[in-house]
Amino acid sequence: MYILKGLYVITDQKLIPRDRFIETVEKAIRGGAKIIQLREKDTPEEEIIRLGKELLKITRRYGIPLIINDSPKLAMEIGADGVHLGKDDTEISEARKILGGEAIIGVSCYGDIERGLQAEKEGADYLAFGTPFFTPTKPDRKTTPFEILKEAKRRIKTIPIFAIGGITKGNAKSVLETGVDGIAVITAVFSSPNPEEAARNLADFFC
Repeated sequence: MYILKGLYVITDQKLIPRDRFIETVEKAIRGGAKIIQLREKDTPEEEIIRLGKELLKITRRYGIPLIINDSPKLAMEIGADGVHLGKDDTEISEARKILGGEAIIGVSCYGDIERGLQAEKEGADYLAFGTPFFTPTKPDRKTTPFEILKEAKRRIKTIPIFAIGGITKGNAKSVLETGVDGIAVITAVFSSPNPEEAARNLADFFC
């Protein structure tokens, strides 16, 4: 059973060179990432499966979960630990049928606490709220006030909450003061020339 908290690192095909993909993600893990999500948009399924299986070897070695973005089917093919679902993806109940009772199912809630409460009721294992800050990954997304994060923590009692969106070494402390269980990042780690150090700078907030 994995503990879902701390630094959650999400891959980015534009920021990570393909020929150094696995070693770059491993650097983030060495720096302190506690969860890895493989996030591939518009990538052929065969390539996602190949990357996922290679990543799974690494995450298994370090004893942390590998989550696949969007697709329970691909998560199953890879043998990953779970899936992360957005508002246009598979329902939680269907993902659970595909992946089984032990799988980790995460859900994006954006700034919608009612969505989070419903996902909790339907059996999600963790929730992601955001973005608290502007992020180049989702440039059109409206920012989520800190008060939403605080209210989510007050009302959602049984599963962990991660904040995602524009979080950096410089603002992570203020995000964690809302009470969230972890922070999810992409750019803060993978835009750095030293992803291991960048991950460590964020993971240190949980020490």
